[in-house]
Amino acid sequence: MARPLMLLALAVALVGCAPVDEQATTASSPPAAPSASTACTKEQLTLVNAGKLTIGTDKPAYEPWFKDDDPSNGQGFESAVAFAVAGELGFDRSEIEWATVKFDSAFAPGKKTFDFDINQVSITPERAEVVDFSNGYYAVKQAVVALKGGKYATAKTLAELQDAKIGVQVGTTSFDAVKSVIKPSADPNVYNEQVDAINALKNKQVDALVVDLPTAFYVTAAQVEGSQIVGQFSSTGGTPEEFGLVMEKGSALKPCVDKAVDALKSKGELAKIEQEWLGSAVGAPELS
Repeated sequence: MARPLMLLALAVALVGCAPVDEQATTASSPPAAPSASTACTKEQLTLVNAGKLTIGTDKPAYEPWFKDDDPSNGQGFESAVAFAVAGELGFDRSEIEWATVKFDSAFAPGKKTFDFDINQVSITPERAEVVDFSNGYYAVKQAVVALKGGKYATAKTLAELQDAKIGVQVGTTSFDAVKSVIKPSADPNVYNEQVDAINALKNKQVDALVVDLPTAFYVTAAQVEGSQIVGQFSSTGGTPEEFGLVMEKGSALKPCVDKAVDALKSKGELAKIEQEWLGSAVGAPELS
């Protein structure tokens, strides 16, 4: 996103229950703030839609994070995590709604139309100034993807990539990693959507693509024929980059979401979900 590279099978049609549009999600009046003793009881949670847990993510929802572009089916790493967190909060599937939220809108300042958003959003100090994050649910590295036989396909170090024309999506930690860790001699080609960066590699408009590691496995397995993972690297100088669930700044739900994530970690559930959906992400060589 073990399900070893089962992400080779792409669905050709969307599953019927598509996410609701972010703009169509209207926030109802939240219940009164819960007391300390009942703060994480489902009935006392402060929700944007009374009686429903609204979860946001982008569309398309890519594998291995989701399956068949349908977050509501519980398949894929982040869909499975979202449902597990919802379960810890006391919600069953009939009480969950999905909202379509563009990636960069999720962590932009302002009021949110979701209770939490899950979309491979890395926890950074800058983003944490305007939104709340849960405790991290996944520690991730970045990866370099190139076409087999290309000039940079056999690179063993980051220094060997400095003259490469690199493609990357804007507003991502992959973009930050290109600028601050790889430091290419030429400015990278920056794209608004991940699919545009992927197509640039496919069309040989760039020498290499930088994405998070699980996405790199999906790109090489199912999106760009003849591509390979050159290697992986840390984008934060050795400190693991972590994905967090995004909430509105000052969300009363944060302590309960943190508690749910921590419970899933302590019970080994997050590790099981990661192994099932992201297990193929082991073994990529390290780029020093």
